[in-house]
Amino acid sequence: MDIHAEKIELTKLLLNTDNPSIIQSIKDIFKKAKSSDFWETLSFEQQQEIREGSQEIENGETTDYEKFMTKHR
Repeated sequence: MDIHAEKIELTKLLLNTDNPSIIQSIKDIFKKAKSSDFWETLSFEQQQEIREGSQEIENGETTDYEKFMTKHR
């Protein structure tokens, strides 16, 4: 079944229910999905470290994995 058909089926189910707990559960799912961006869960320091790491990659400031491992084995 394609996504459009699935949405129609879910809409029918929702319209035919009078169960408040089902409706609340669906609302909770949407709230959770809307706010689940992992970036927002990171601390400022963690976000800053990721930004710095990305900048280092863009600047070519990387180390070859094999060379790194050879030094640390």
